[in-house]
Amino acid sequence: MSERHVLVLARRDHAEAMRVAAGMTIFGHRVSLVFMTGPVVDTPENAAGAELLELSGIEPCTTVAAMEGELPLLDAAGLAGAIAAADGVLSL
Repeated sequence: MSERHVLVLARRDHAEAMRVAAGMTIFGHRVSLVFMTGPVVDTPENAAGAELLELSGIEPCTTVAAMEGELPLLDAAGLAGAIAAADGVLSL
């Protein structure tokens, strides 16, 4: 199987999106993750997801201005470019 670039959009469930993104790396895919709709809340589930991202080598981005100091911020053009560059997009 050839490497694919999968983009995961964390829109409704940040914790689930982190788990899915980390899991996709098992198949040898290159995975990107973008947090959307609001800041990531400090919960045990999200903390565990952040550890999975670190272990998987995934460095997330965000479209949420309130998270700009914590993660790279994508504007509308940046998000559109990331979607266009991906082989597949998952929205969670």
